[in-house]
Amino acid sequence: MNSWLRKYQQNGGLVARLAETLLMLGYTLFTFSPLAWVFTMSLKDTATIRNSPYSIPLDPRWANYTDVWFTSNYSQYFINSGYAVGLAIAILIVVGAMAAYAFARMPFRGSEFIFMAIFASIMLPAQVLLIPLFQLLVKYSLINTLTGLALVYVAVQLPMAIYILRSFFAQIPRELAEAARMDGCGEWKIFWKIMMPIATPAISTILIVNFVALWNEFIFAVIFIQDESKRTLPLGVMKFVGDVYEDLGHMAAGLVISIIPVLLLYVFFSEKFIKGMSAGAVKG
Repeated sequence: MNSWLRKYQQNGGLVARLAETLLMLGYTLFTFSPLAWVFTMSLKDTATIRNSPYSIPLDPRWANYTDVWFTSNYSQYFINSGYAVGLAIAILIVVGAMAAYAFARMPFRGSEFIFMAIFASIMLPAQVLLIPLFQLLVKYSLINTLTGLALVYVAVQLPMAIYILRSFFAQIPRELAEAARMDGCGEWKIFWKIMMPIATPAISTILIVNFVALWNEFIFAVIFIQDESKRTLPLGVMKFVGDVYEDLGHMAAGLVISIIPVLLLYVFFSEKFIKGMSAGAVKG
């Protein structure tokens, strides 16, 4: 009887692992299929895409990528997005970490109310912010500039960055800071030399979440950027499809190029991203 029970448990565990593997494989294929479809589209011309959108290209048009990168000003759009998103994320990490550390470790009168007010601003839709942000950018001569666009990104994404980092800082044992103070470290040195290295998983989470959101951001970019030379990638992709001009192959190639940095970032920081999200979910 015991041997039969052990055999049943072993077989049951094997079936469970097999089912889990098949489920994960199915989910992976389901998630990857849109990327594969866009990639196959990027190797066709518009006529072929319309006639057989899901077919595998027998004569791939790799020239679509060179045309997009070198003749459609796409390389400049890539640099513009890199500057705006990179500057925004750098400010988000520094300012968000300092604010989160203050809320988590240096409470003051009214700090909880201020934090909740900041967190509540996450629920504001982007459309509500367009007019006041536009007026501010005009007032300070930042309209139609990538720096102004980066500052808009900071203003919109900062509440979530503060929330995630505050949750992480709140879990770090206070004994670490106390030991550092006994060794003569000031609060500023404790923050940079001890807290920031420990908060690397949470910072990686901020990096990935905001990079994905801002790299694909369209609404603020299309409103606040007018010059062709200052367009970001989402605006650059838009130029391939219009009322009188449509090139689906070039559009798909542009999408594939824009996806590559996101995939590379997640590959290098995925482990720390999962750790940061898990830590933030434990204690809010």
